[in-house]
Order: sequence, then structure tokens, then C-alpha cells
Amino acid sequence: MRVILKETIDSLGIIGSEVDVKNGYARNFLIPQGKAVFATDRSRKQMEQERVKIELQMAKERETASQMAEKIQGVICRITAKVADGDRLYGSVNTKDIAEALRQKGIELPKRMILLAEPIKQTGSFQVPIRVYEGIRPEITVEVVSDKAEEKKEA
Repeated sequence: MRVILKETIDSLGIIGSEVDVKNGYARNFLIPQGKAVFATDRSRKQMEQERVKIELQMAKERETASQMAEKIQGVICRITAKVADGDRLYGSVNTKDIAEALRQKGIELPKRMILLAEPIKQTGSFQVPIRVYEGIRPEITVEVVSDKAEEKKEA
């Protein structure tokens, strides 16, 4: 089923684009939630009239995203974790832990924006990309250190 998006959806596309989705997804979620409309001649004409307004909105979003990207580019998050033999962690460091470490630094990010391929299971320094906007992905550095090493520094 062809629908026109009324807002940007990460997995589908940007606002104003016409996409093909399954019938149930369109009828049960996108259209009732007001996120899309059926792709008819009338809705296409209406979206064309709103195109300028949409492009202005996208430009504002992109500007805000680029400012946010400059703010978080190169930020270093230090996360202390319990370590077993060698450098292996007892648990793992995931997006929730990284979001909490960023929150302590005064940077509020939803954890879905943190693009961690798989949980970190050892100590070390890791580059983690952040999805701020389509095409804008600054990287932060996540340093995972042993809780024993932190105790030695404090002593």
C-alpha cells in the first residue's frame, strides 16, 4: 500500500515521501496515529502545497541536529564496571549505560539514538556513533574501566 508520510520515521523515510508499506501497518498504525495518509491524487497535491513548509521544517531540524552534533562530537564517557579475569566484564555496557553516563555530563539523549552494534563486554576505549539526524552521525568515545582500577586511583 502506498502512503505519504506526514512525519519522519527512521525505518521508512522523511516527511513528505511516498513509501510502500504493508496494508496492516498502514491501516492499523500509520494512518490512525496521523503519521501518514493514503497516497491519492488529492493527498499528493496537498503535500506539494505543503512542500515549502516541510522543507523549512526540515532545514530547522537539520540545523538543530548539526548544533547538537557539534556539542557531542568527541565527548568522552567513562564507565566503571566490575571486571572478571583479564579485561572481561561481568556484565556488559549497553546503550542504557551510555545514555546514563551522557546524562551525568549534561547531555540528554534517548538511548535509541546511540548506535551500539553490540554490548561492550571488555575494558578499553570504544568509538560509538550517535544518530542525531539523517546523515549526521557524530562519534563519542566510551572508556570502560575496571572498578578495581578506579579504587587504586582514589587511594
